[in-house]
Amino acid sequence: MSERFSTGVASVASGTDKTLINIFHSLAAPTCRGRISDVVISGNGTPSDHSAAFYLGRTTAVGTEGSGLIPNNLDPGGPAGDCDSGLGAFSGEPTYTAAKQLLTGINVNHRATFRHVAKDRYEMVMTATQNNGAGLKTSASSSTQAYGATILFEE
Repeated sequence: MSERFSTGVASVASGTDKTLINIFHSLAAPTCRGRISDVVISGNGTPSDHSAAFYLGRTTAVGTEGSGLIPNNLDPGGPAGDCDSGLGAFSGEPTYTAAKQLLTGINVNHRATFRHVAKDRYEMVMTATQNNGAGLKTSASSSTQAYGATILFEE
C-alpha cells in the first residue's frame, strides 16, 4: 500500500523564476515514483492586486534550498518516505527539464487561492532517480509578493 505525504511552505517572497517547493528523491537508489495529487497556492500577508504565474515542472537537480523539510506522512503510524523537499528562497535554483512541465497556466491573483486536485490516474508522476523530482516555480510576476504552497503526494 502506498504512503501519502504533505510538504509545504508558509511564505516565500516570489518574483519571476523563483521556486517555492522542490520535491526530490534523496536516496541513491529510489524504489518508487512519487505521484503528486494536490497542489494549493495562496497569497500571504497584506492582500494586493498583484499576480504571479506558476508551473509545476520536472527537476533533475535539487538546487540550493533556503530550508529543507522532510515531508510529513499523513498516517502518523506510517514509515518515512523516500522523498525530501527543499523550500523557498533558493540561492541556487533547481534544474528544470525544458518542455516537461507537469502543470502549467496557474495564474494566481494575490487575493485568491488556487487548488488543483488530480483525477484518479491523472496524478503527476515523478521519476525514480536520485535528486530528480518536481518543483513549483513562478514563471512571471507583476511584483514581489509572498505566497505559500502545499503539495500532497504519495509514494
